[in-house]
Amino acid sequence: MRGYLTALNGHRPADLYKLVLGEVEKPLFRAVLDYADGNQSEAAEILGINRGTLRKKLIAYKLLDA
Repeated sequence: MRGYLTALNGHRPADLYKLVLGEVEKPLFRAVLDYADGNQSEAAEILGINRGTLRKKLIAYKLLDA
């Protein structure tokens, strides 16, 4: 993260929180879904989030069709 910020050469990043979450959440959700054999309820429980929240994010990351 520090390397990324340093590489900006004084420019201010925009939507950094969203950028980082997108880089981390998508592979995390994919890995947990694989581990749970595609069972969204089990994946949500493993992640400690609501199943509806998981579905919403899976659709947003195009890991699930709407």
